[in-house]
Amino acid sequence: MVQITPFTPAHAEGVISVILPIQQAEFEIPITLHAQPDLQDIPGFYQRGTGNFWVAVDGDAVVGTLALLDIGPQQAALRKMFVAHTHRGAEHGVARALLNALLSHCRAQGVREVFLGTTDKFLAAHRFYEKNGFRHLARQDLPPSFPVMAVDTRFYGLSL
Repeated sequence: MVQITPFTPAHAEGVISVILPIQQAEFEIPITLHAQPDLQDIPGFYQRGTGNFWVAVDGDAVVGTLALLDIGPQQAALRKMFVAHTHRGAEHGVARALLNALLSHCRAQGVREVFLGTTDKFLAAHRFYEKNGFRHLARQDLPPSFPVMAVDTRFYGLSL
Protein backbone atom coordinates (compact mmCIF):
# COMPACT_ATOMS: atom_id res chain seq x y z
CA MET A 1 0.00 0.00 0.00
CA VAL A 2 1.50 3.33 -1.10
CA GLN A 3 1.43 6.16 1.42
CA ILE A 4 1.87 9.87 0.65
CA THR A 5 3.82 11.72 3.30
CA PRO A 6 5.80 14.93 3.63
CA PHE A 7 9.54 14.58 3.02
CA THR A 8 11.88 13.96 5.93
CA PRO A 9 15.68 13.65 5.68
CA ALA A 10 15.26 9.86 5.96
CA HIS A 11 13.75 9.97 2.44
CA ALA A 12 16.69 11.81 0.83
CA GLU A 13 18.44 8.81 -0.72
CA GLY A 14 15.15 7.36 -1.97
CA VAL A 15 14.18 10.66 -3.61
CA ILE A 16 17.43 10.75 -5.55
CA SER A 17 17.09 7.08 -6.51
CA VAL A 18 13.70 7.83 -8.11
CA ILE A 19 14.44 11.16 -9.80
CA LEU A 20 17.92 10.76 -11.31
CA PRO A 21 17.32 7.53 -13.26
CA ILE A 22 14.13 8.94 -14.77
CA GLN A 23 15.86 12.15 -15.81
CA GLN A 24 19.12 10.62 -17.02
CA ALA A 25 18.34 7.14 -18.34
CA GLU A 26 14.67 7.16 -19.22
CA PHE A 27 14.47 10.62 -20.79
CA GLU A 28 18.16 11.13 -21.58
CA ILE A 29 18.27 14.57 -20.00
CA PRO A 30 21.91 15.39 -19.22
CA ILE A 31 21.39 16.62 -15.66
CA THR A 32 23.31 15.67 -12.55
CA LEU A 33 22.54 15.77 -8.86
CA HIS A 34 25.12 18.56 -8.56
CA ALA A 35 23.07 20.64 -11.03
CA GLN A 36 20.00 20.28 -8.75
CA PRO A 37 20.92 21.93 -5.45
CA ASP A 38 17.25 21.82 -4.45
CA LEU A 39 17.54 18.04 -4.06
CA GLN A 40 20.48 18.48 -1.71
CA ASP A 41 18.47 20.74 0.66
CA ILE A 42 14.81 19.83 0.25
CA PRO A 43 13.69 21.32 3.60
CA GLY A 44 15.53 24.60 2.97
CA PHE A 45 14.39 24.89 -0.62
CA TYR A 46 10.83 23.54 -0.65
CA GLN A 47 9.52 23.20 2.90
CA ARG A 48 9.22 26.92 3.57
CA GLY A 49 6.41 29.43 3.17
CA THR A 50 3.48 27.67 1.50
CA GLY A 51 5.81 25.11 -0.10
CA ASN A 52 6.32 21.45 0.71
CA PHE A 53 7.74 18.23 -0.71
CA TRP A 54 5.92 14.89 -0.68
CA VAL A 55 7.06 11.34 -1.22
CA ALA A 56 5.06 8.28 -2.16
CA VAL A 57 6.34 5.36 -0.13
CA ASP A 58 5.69 1.69 -0.76
CA GLY A 59 6.95 -0.20 2.26
CA ASP A 60 10.38 1.35 2.85
CA ALA A 61 10.92 2.44 -0.76
CA VAL A 62 10.30 5.90 -2.17
CA VAL A 63 8.36 5.37 -5.43
CA GLY A 64 7.26 8.93 -6.20
CA THR A 65 8.03 12.57 -5.49
CA LEU A 66 6.31 15.93 -5.82
CA ALA A 67 7.41 19.41 -4.74
CA LEU A 68 5.65 22.72 -4.28
CA LEU A 69 7.77 25.88 -4.33
CA ASP A 70 6.36 29.09 -2.86
CA ILE A 71 6.92 31.76 -5.54
CA GLY A 72 5.01 34.67 -4.09
CA PRO A 73 1.62 35.88 -2.99
CA GLN A 74 -0.83 33.01 -3.40
CA GLN A 75 1.27 31.43 -6.17
CA ALA A 76 3.38 28.29 -6.26
CA ALA A 77 5.38 26.17 -8.67
CA LEU A 78 4.80 22.43 -8.97
CA ARG A 79 8.18 20.71 -9.39
CA LYS A 80 9.88 17.33 -9.20
CA MET A 81 6.88 15.16 -10.02
CA PHE A 82 8.34 11.73 -10.68
CA VAL A 83 6.90 8.25 -10.27
CA ALA A 84 8.98 5.07 -10.55
CA HIS A 85 8.04 3.05 -13.64
CA THR A 86 6.87 0.19 -11.40
CA HIS A 87 4.19 2.42 -9.89
CA ARG A 88 2.90 4.37 -12.89
CA GLY A 89 -0.58 4.28 -14.31
CA ALA A 90 -4.10 4.78 -13.09
CA GLU A 91 -4.17 1.28 -11.59
CA HIS A 92 -1.54 2.38 -9.04
CA GLY A 93 -2.87 5.91 -8.53
CA VAL A 94 0.46 7.24 -7.22
CA ALA A 95 0.63 10.36 -9.41
CA ARG A 96 -2.99 11.17 -8.64
CA ALA A 97 -2.45 10.70 -4.89
CA LEU A 98 0.62 12.95 -4.95
CA LEU A 99 -1.27 15.65 -6.87
CA ASN A 100 -4.24 15.39 -4.49
CA ALA A 101 -1.91 15.92 -1.52
CA LEU A 102 -0.40 18.97 -3.20
CA LEU A 103 -3.77 20.50 -4.13
CA SER A 104 -5.21 19.91 -0.64
CA HIS A 105 -2.15 21.59 0.83
CA CYS A 106 -2.50 24.52 -1.60
CA ARG A 107 -6.11 25.09 -0.65
CA ALA A 108 -5.29 24.93 3.06
CA GLN A 109 -2.42 27.41 2.60
CA GLY A 110 -4.42 29.85 0.47
CA VAL A 111 -2.48 29.24 -2.74
CA ARG A 112 -4.64 30.43 -5.66
CA GLU A 113 -2.46 29.51 -8.67
CA VAL A 114 -0.06 26.66 -9.41
CA PHE A 115 2.34 26.76 -12.36
CA LEU A 116 4.71 24.18 -13.76
CA GLY A 117 7.28 23.71 -16.46
CA THR A 118 8.17 20.44 -18.15
CA THR A 119 9.90 19.22 -21.28
CA ASP A 120 8.37 18.33 -24.62
CA LYS A 121 9.59 14.75 -23.98
CA PHE A 122 7.24 14.07 -21.06
CA LEU A 123 4.13 13.36 -23.17
CA ALA A 124 2.41 11.25 -20.52
CA ALA A 125 2.93 14.09 -18.05
CA HIS A 126 1.29 16.54 -20.46
CA ARG A 127 -1.79 14.30 -20.65
CA PHE A 128 -1.85 13.88 -16.87
CA TYR A 129 -1.70 17.61 -16.16
CA GLU A 130 -4.31 18.43 -18.80
CA LYS A 131 -6.63 15.71 -17.51
CA ASN A 132 -6.31 17.23 -14.05
CA GLY A 133 -7.33 20.74 -15.07
CA PHE A 134 -4.01 22.39 -15.89
CA ARG A 135 -4.08 24.64 -18.95
CA HIS A 136 -1.23 25.01 -21.40
CA LEU A 137 0.46 28.43 -21.13
CA ALA A 138 2.95 30.37 -23.20
CA ARG A 139 6.19 31.10 -21.36
CA GLN A 140 5.42 34.83 -21.36
CA ASP A 141 2.18 34.13 -19.44
CA LEU A 142 4.05 32.81 -16.41
CA PRO A 143 4.46 35.08 -13.38
CA PRO A 144 7.87 36.81 -13.26
CA SER A 145 8.72 34.90 -10.07
CA PHE A 146 8.32 31.48 -11.76
CA PRO A 147 11.71 29.70 -11.84
CA VAL A 148 12.10 28.43 -15.42
CA MET A 149 14.50 25.49 -15.57
CA ALA A 150 16.89 25.10 -18.51
CA VAL A 151 15.04 21.97 -19.71
CA ASP A 152 11.55 23.53 -19.49
CA THR A 153 9.91 23.94 -22.88
CA ARG A 154 6.22 23.48 -22.03
CA PHE A 155 4.28 25.31 -19.30
CA TYR A 156 0.99 24.85 -17.47
CA GLY A 157 -1.12 26.69 -14.92
CA LEU A 158 -4.02 25.82 -12.65
CA SER A 159 -6.30 28.28 -10.84
CA LEU A 160 -7.72 27.03 -7.55
